[in-house]
Amino acid sequence: MRNLIRKLIPMFLLALSIASYGQTDSLVQKNDSINNIALQEYNQKLVEVEQQRIADSVKKAELESQLSKLKTTDNLEKEELLQQLKSIEENEKRRIEDKKTRIDSLRNTTKGYPVFGVMNDTLFLVYSKIGASTPKERAINISRKIEKLYEDDFLKTDSILVLKSENTYDIVYGEIIIVSISENDAIWYDKSMHELAQSFKETIKNSIVEAKNENSWLKLIGRIGLVLLVIAIAWGLIWLIGKGHSKLLLFINTKKDKWLKNLSYKDYTFLTAEQEMQVVLFIVKIFRWFVYTILIYISLPIIFSIFPFSRDWADALFQLIWSPFKGVLIAVWEYLPNLFSILVIYFVMKYVIRFVKYIFNEIEAEKLNISGFHADWAMPTYSIVKFLLYAFMFVLIFPYLPGSDSNIFKGVSVFIGILFSLGSSTAIANMVAGLVITYMRPFKIGDRIKIGDVFGDVEEKTLLVTRIKTPKNEIITIPNSAVLSGNTTNYSSEASNNGLILHTTVTIGYDVPWKDMHNVLIDAALKTEHILQDPKPFVLQTSLDDFYVSYQINAYTKEVKKQAIIYSNLHQNIQDVCNERNIEILSPHYRAARDGNMTTIPADYLPKDYKAPSFNVKVKTATDK
Repeated sequence: MRNLIRKLIPMFLLALSIASYGQTDSLVQKNDSINNIALQEYNQKLVEVEQQRIADSVKKAELESQLSKLKTTDNLEKEELLQQLKSIEENEKRRIEDKKTRIDSLRNTTKGYPVFGVMNDTLFLVYSKIGASTPKERAINISRKIEKLYEDDFLKTDSILVLKSENTYDIVYGEIIIVSISENDAIWYDKSMHELAQSFKETIKNSIVEAKNENSWLKLIGRIGLVLLVIAIAWGLIWLIGKGHSKLLLFINTKKDKWLKNLSYKDYTFLTAEQEMQVVLFIVKIFRWFVYTILIYISLPIIFSIFPFSRDWADALFQLIWSPFKGVLIAVWEYLPNLFSILVIYFVMKYVIRFVKYIFNEIEAEKLNISGFHADWAMPTYSIVKFLLYAFMFVLIFPYLPGSDSNIFKGVSVFIGILFSLGSSTAIANMVAGLVITYMRPFKIGDRIKIGDVFGDVEEKTLLVTRIKTPKNEIITIPNSAVLSGNTTNYSSEASNNGLILHTTVTIGYDVPWKDMHNVLIDAALKTEHILQDPKPFVLQTSLDDFYVSYQINAYTKEVKKQAIIYSNLHQNIQDVCNERNIEILSPHYRAARDGNMTTIPADYLPKDYKAPSFNVKVKTATDK
């Protein structure tokens, strides 16, 4: 029951340290593999040496037997047997020295297998095998036997003895052989077999006695009480910190109007008082959780140190938390040379781009003239060059990025590239169209143009889209691919030099002489604001229809952005001049019957005594036939 309680109490604490052990599993397995190989090679050589020792021992026994049977007069034969015994003893010394040399060469590179006591503490290490048992198997078996002795409630530690057998010294309790000490074990510890056996016996006895004392009911109850006390103190401190945090927030809230003001410079406000308050609250919150973390981090090692079997967990917990931070700091330190290289590349490229921008600004301002290169190409070309320079900079920086040579980084890069190529086909088409449009120069910013059914002024021209502002203040965005595939009418490109021709059509009846109509339309155009006097307006007769003649007035203007008002004024002037000269405007399919119908000319332009003509009725009689 006592052992069950002892094992159950720390189970919830054990979970906290499992992760840290998991991180080192692969390293431990690798080291164990190297250790096993070294020990296996050594033990294989020991087998060969042991076989030779056994053969020498048998031969030595035979020689001693023969020597005892000789008579005192057989001096020659006795001398020969003594010489053989001396040779065997010298071989034995050389064999032991050879063992020591081999073991000394393995001390710095080979680790033994630990024998654990009841408190999970390492009692001693096992390096060599005995018979068919490997060092690892020996260590495990010894640990199990010590655990079994500890669980014996009637154990008498004074009954643990050291007994000599044929080739070993055995540490025994009753009929249980706890440990067998061989010659190889003694050489590893640089002691005699008997000294090493006595040392191991005392270590095992002390371990069992200490474990029984440490795991007694009184100690167990006392440790549980200490754990509860530490938890209570930690909980009390957490409660006090929470109370202090609430009071601090209340104090800050009462002083915020006095302490916190808008952080501004001239007309720009960097932080308002409310935003500063949010920053202060965030800092206080972070500080509170930092104190909580420190408190818990201090409390857990104290709790672990109370139980003997969990005292090593404090180091494991420390490593669990510190190792990631240590790894990050080491990675940052090792990455500093690459970071400096990236910064150098960035700043060099930054000033190269500034120089390139200066050159294109000079071209745009027409201070620097390059034959065949128009000024309005300067900034679009600069954008292309800047993009290529940044791309080149990224190519130079890429090898210095952390993890750039890893397969994961390469896979993510390929995946992003595929997504970009699949999802940006339309965007790329618009960008290519934008480049083509830039160097085709069909229009520039501010031009009055017409693309399809869209009519207005060019507000913005980018690599992807063109934005047009209509006369009704509507902003219409057109993809550059649509601009390139359609027709574009530019009203502004020739207006400043030759003028833009505005034209409108008027239909007049055949009863009006065409020369009079030409003069009327030209006079109306010349009276219109923003119509140029030179070149002079001209009239074209575009068609001779069933009821009227179509006259087209053409007039020049340089105010292309005022077309709507110019057309409106021109139409007003045409109406006024026609009315002044008693000319009726017969719009399409307007038919005038002069027999009894009022003229279409407004009354203001008619004589005061004007009357509509009467109807004429002619009746044929029989006599008229």
